[in-house]
Amino acid sequence: MTITTLTLLRYSGFRDRLWALSQMQLAHPRLDGVEGLKFHRLMGSGGGNGFGLSPNWGVYALVSHWENDALATSFFSSDPWFREVTARTIQRITFRLEATMTHGEWGGTNPFTPRPERYDASQPVAVITRATIRPRKLFDFWRYVPQASASVYDQASRLLSIGIGEYPVFMQATFSLWTSGQAMTRFAYSGERHREVVKLTRERDWYREELFTRFRICGVQGEWNGLDLSAIEQAWGPQTNPPAGNVKVGPE
Repeated sequence: MTITTLTLLRYSGFRDRLWALSQMQLAHPRLDGVEGLKFHRLMGSGGGNGFGLSPNWGVYALVSHWENDALATSFFSSDPWFREVTARTIQRITFRLEATMTHGEWGGTNPFTPRPERYDASQPVAVITRATIRPRKLFDFWRYVPQASASVYDQASRLLSIGIGEYPVFMQATFSLWTSGQAMTRFAYSGERHREVVKLTRERDWYREELFTRFRICGVQGEWNGLDLSAIEQAWGPQTNPPAGNVKVGPE
């Protein structure tokens, strides 16, 4: 069964941050040869709350889609490139995810195969949104979107949200984590600012390409500033394994 992973990486210090920036180009040949890795994107993040125009030179994200969980586990435990990442980062967290709904494209294709029967709206969910903005629409897009993106911080049900992207300014993505699918849906359809941006997206034709994917959370390993994993652990229940089996929740 295929599985998706999203890894957040935090670097500190000039040398390690410079190395991380260089990997935006240099890592791709090494990742292209990884067994079982069907799709990958290495991305930077936005400054401020993660949704600003200026980059955050210390935080990066790796989205990967795998043939199966065993090959993903092998990569994170023994791949030479990821070992170097581990040695250079001061903080890491990896989310193991299974798509339950997806639409749109990423680079001309949709890498995720959804299993809608696995969706439970009462359980925690993760969401990846991604878009390529039309060059002539950039100014209009950036007039409206940062305020709407920041509105997610008002949501008590939000566990984590971060703006990421393959290239600054015109290739943008978000990763968010919610206490439940129901809570995420309430924000998407009831939040005034979010609804306004969705409407403007259609009216003003901002995107050349876009994708939305909702995931169930199969496991979490690592730690991240400000992220409380207790809501996920409580949702799975005491003394139980995560839904996908033997992936532990908690520090590495």
